[in-house]
Amino acid sequence: MVQTEHTDFPLVATIDLGSNSFHMVLARVDHGEIRILERIGEKVQLAAGLDDDDNLSEEAMQRGLDCLRRFAQLINGLPAGAVRIVATNTLRVARNRAVFIQQVKQILGHRVEVISGREEARLIYLGVAHTLADDAGKRLVVDIGGGSTEFIIGERFESVLRESLHIGCVSFGRQFFADGRITASRYSQAYTAARLELMQIEQGIQRLGWQEAVGASGTIRAIGQCIRSAGLGNGEVNREGVQWLKRKVLKAGQVDKLTLSGLKAERRAVLPSGLAILEALFDALDVQCMQHSEGALREGVLYELLGRHQHEDVRERTLSALAERSHVDQEQAARVEHKALSLLHKVAEPWGLTDSKQADLLRWAARVHEVGLDIAHSQYHKHGAYLIEHADLPGFSRQEQQSMALLVRGHRRNLPGEERMAELGEDGPPLRRLCMLLRLAILYHHIRGYQDMPELEAEADEHSMTLCFPPGWLEENPLTQADFAQEAQYWAKIGYTLTVR
Repeated sequence: MVQTEHTDFPLVATIDLGSNSFHMVLARVDHGEIRILERIGEKVQLAAGLDDDDNLSEEAMQRGLDCLRRFAQLINGLPAGAVRIVATNTLRVARNRAVFIQQVKQILGHRVEVISGREEARLIYLGVAHTLADDAGKRLVVDIGGGSTEFIIGERFESVLRESLHIGCVSFGRQFFADGRITASRYSQAYTAARLELMQIEQGIQRLGWQEAVGASGTIRAIGQCIRSAGLGNGEVNREGVQWLKRKVLKAGQVDKLTLSGLKAERRAVLPSGLAILEALFDALDVQCMQHSEGALREGVLYELLGRHQHEDVRERTLSALAERSHVDQEQAARVEHKALSLLHKVAEPWGLTDSKQADLLRWAARVHEVGLDIAHSQYHKHGAYLIEHADLPGFSRQEQQSMALLVRGHRRNLPGEERMAELGEDGPPLRRLCMLLRLAILYHHIRGYQDMPELEAEADEHSMTLCFPPGWLEENPLTQADFAQEAQYWAKIGYTLTVR
């Protein structure tokens, strides 16, 4: 039987594997409300461990793992579904991320989701919106991270624009201030590089407009604290304060000489690069003043987690919108979904498909397996897989999109081969079996609802499945018989036996 995730968790936790810092929030759910119990964070500077080929160094990975061993004690014993771990820019780009992610999973006991830049932006906004007053009017939210900076415009709890640029305080620190020296020339280069990146999005942001600007990162908070210590504000970032701090930073000349009141020692290395990025976005977007919010990515993930358990899953809305835009035959998709889940229920134990996440993937793939038909009928499974893997799908991690894409790509013609399975590692065999179940459900409903279909019995063992139709039914329905006979040939190519009688 497929295991479903328990939805009545007394404790929930989220962990954010950022490029500069790792953060964790532990909370209690009380009558549907979140009560924060612990907020902890450590500077790991994972992005500083990326080499020129985008591989993470052993030292950087070790820093991250050591931090997570400390986090692990707070979440020991929490069940699947009560903890969500998300990874951002550095693990988006790191070529050897699978090695690190596997070790993280061993330490924490929960899967890691690598999220896209725009999904990160959506979750950051959600965290800010739940933290600040629910005022009317648009707000611009900015989060300067270690490897990327996110920009969001939203109103109340909905974001309407989400962008992510490859400008971060750690990556820019490595690029422009690697040896710790701070000069006007280097600062100018960092500022100009940020302005060039901002050109991609500034017109869209200016066109939408906003009433207030909010910063949601440690870098912005640190700059605001420095400005406050000089008596130039109350913790917000303003233009006068930015120029004052810039003069102080350039006068220091060295990172280790940045002894500003309000600046923590571990923030010194990223202050020059973070300030250059902040000044560039103030100028590009004509920001006059920016408040700070304690809510950010980890809080957004926390509220999203609670929403999923209260059946307010943004992923459902995302797939419904995708299906509608792509003119999917939603009655057929529902029939396929129902039959695929019915088959899964029958073979989950022998095929090792008892994780509720696997049922979700099968359900999602069934709902969108025909999106590619909106492009062309020829090879529509390939078109659909490309769309699902590369589209911005709010609520989904990259791994979820890649897994759905694999199921859609493999729902007709040849099944995923051994080479593809090797790329997927331990996730490969379960995904291929889910793909096989999806294919059977599609064949079963080949007639698209114009024919009453009989009950179907299914049994499976390690590398085989037997499907039983009522006596004589297949002989009376030669198209279905031919479909399943051809499917048996596809299964044989990958070492599986399909028997239909």
